[in-house]
Amino acid sequence: MAGTEAPLSAPLELGFDYTRSLGPVLSRFVTALRDRRVEGVRGSDGRVHVPPAEYDPVTGQPLSERVPVADEGTVVTWSWQPTPLEGQPLEHPFAWALVRLDGADTALLHAVDAGAPAHMRTGMRVRIRWAEQTVGHITDIACFEPVDNLVSGDGRYSDHRHSRPLTSQDPVTMITTPVHLHYRHSASLEESRYLRGLAEGRLLGQRCPECRKVYIPPRGACPTDGVPTEEEVELPDTGTVTTFCIVNVPFLGQRITPPYVSAYVLLDGADIPLMHLVLGCAADEVRMGMRVKAQWRPREEWGTTLGNIDHFRPTGEPDAEFESYAGYL
Repeated sequence: MAGTEAPLSAPLELGFDYTRSLGPVLSRFVTALRDRRVEGVRGSDGRVHVPPAEYDPVTGQPLSERVPVADEGTVVTWSWQPTPLEGQPLEHPFAWALVRLDGADTALLHAVDAGAPAHMRTGMRVRIRWAEQTVGHITDIACFEPVDNLVSGDGRYSDHRHSRPLTSQDPVTMITTPVHLHYRHSASLEESRYLRGLAEGRLLGQRCPECRKVYIPPRGACPTDGVPTEEEVELPDTGTVTTFCIVNVPFLGQRITPPYVSAYVLLDGADIPLMHLVLGCAADEVRMGMRVKAQWRPREEWGTTLGNIDHFRPTGEPDAEFESYAGYL
């Protein structure tokens, strides 16, 4: 089926900005960080938790008694990071450490800028190095650094650890955390054949020799019977909308202005629907059973990707009978 062609492989990057609401306990914590202070919360057993726990680890009840703690503490344990990764606190080698701040009973995980692993030890004293601009996020703590490194010749701490007056800004109630994943995806022989077909404007599936179902994208084995799916089937670029969703909420990176429709399209002759956009009509006109056809991008833009199809659009044909797609919902 795939001949002697090697499987396709390409870098793949996934990323989005994760935004969450904080609640009263974590809101106070990050608001204090913005003001270059650290606050914990006291549990029912008297222990002070930093970062603060929203619920008591002993009783499970909500916690609310805030406790200010120092910006200096002790390394409980550590591990050296010789090659920093993208998005980590420092761009040069550093230590990951659990630091128990003075006044706290639990440890905070963060980076320690110690210069070399020989300078790290359990029990060493460290202090927060604040970010130049604090916004209400754990990254307001740029890192920790050994207390010994902060003292100048006259015995005073270096200027970069200065505190600032409390602000009168509103409390921080939301945070945004970028999430990124980089890896290399190697397609199977079946996927590779399918992707190469897309580069030629063809939609290639595979048929199970037992149940005769046609899968697109193809699988190496039928999920129903567990036997290899070796028979290649070329499918048309027309199909039927089985189910769909109207997207009304805008989000970062969105290329189409809402509202628009994301739908499962059952290609004619296929036994599994694929997800794609349905455009070319008002979002509220899309319906189950609507007949659609692929709208291909200009040929010079084609690659080994389903993105060669920009979207599906209505054909104007009568809707398919419900019984014809009821088994694919």
